[in-house]
Amino acid sequence: MMSQHTHTGARRLVFPAKQQVLLESFDPGKPGRNQVLIRTHLSLMSTGTENIVFNRLFDPGTHWDKWVKYPFYPGYSSVGIIEEVGKEVEHLQKGQRVAFREAHRSLALPNAAECYPIPDAVSFEQAVWFALAKITFHGALAARHVLGDSVLIIGAGPIGQMSIRWARAAGCTPIIAVDTAVHRLPLAQDGGASVVVTSPISEAREAVLAAGGGKLPRVVIDSTGNATVFAAALGLAADRGTVVIMGDTGSPTKQALTSDVISRGLTIVGVHDSHNTEEWNGATISRLFFDLVAAGRFPMAGLTSHIFKPEQATEAYVTANRDRASTMGLIFDWTGELKGKK
Repeated sequence: MMSQHTHTGARRLVFPAKQQVLLESFDPGKPGRNQVLIRTHLSLMSTGTENIVFNRLFDPGTHWDKWVKYPFYPGYSSVGIIEEVGKEVEHLQKGQRVAFREAHRSLALPNAAECYPIPDAVSFEQAVWFALAKITFHGALAARHVLGDSVLIIGAGPIGQMSIRWARAAGCTPIIAVDTAVHRLPLAQDGGASVVVTSPISEAREAVLAAGGGKLPRVVIDSTGNATVFAAALGLAADRGTVVIMGDTGSPTKQALTSDVISRGLTIVGVHDSHNTEEWNGATISRLFFDLVAAGRFPMAGLTSHIFKPEQATEAYVTANRDRASTMGLIFDWTGELKGKK
């Protein structure tokens, strides 16, 4: 179901009900004292989160169930150019390129404190990943990566790809990526994976041991959001190792503990976008991400798999559902920024 508007004003995507998406017109208003009005150029679909929401793939009583109410406005990772600034905004100015946390929409009014300047050396196509980079940085903090750490990352989708790159930036080795989708693994290698394994995680033990010279990795990161992966992840961590639950499943009661937790002294850490501290938050993590991208230390080439106009929103979500294994970065292009690409 799709509604298209030729209205010259602001437009945004909305889920009016389960498995429905509309493109609707709206009035964003004028910026308040501490706000900025931004013309969105690109917004990145968070395929894990947005498809769970789009399909209502979550159990009653979960935090998903409490969060998802209709109409629901999806999206949280956008980049654009400031058109107006509020009276009390001093650190941002008209014409500045920024990344910001807002739903998929052509014009946005975020608080200025939640807008992050993009360096000239970083493109919009690279910068639009900042929100997923932030989430996975929290995963790296939870894992307590150190130089030479062995890391297994289960799933090489968008969250897995970002996790691989943070492990590389921290000097981890080996970095092992496991996924059933073979086409994702070259991108994992480009991002820093030293060994890639095409296999269901339940069948990957021997390959993981071989990659680690006969040893299991100290850190296992589950980026999948698939509840059934949890038990296998526990079995693949080294004794006294850490298992980081990055993918936020809609069915947490299906995540079963195994005897590995007690008998081998494992630490299990959950990670969420909200786990900000004074030291590490949206502003500081985004600045680090942009610095690493600009320096060539956080490879981003090839991560965009699909580019859609907002009018193609139905096709975008159908693609994300039907062809999940062949998608990576699905971007909505609001201004023609990526015209002529993919």
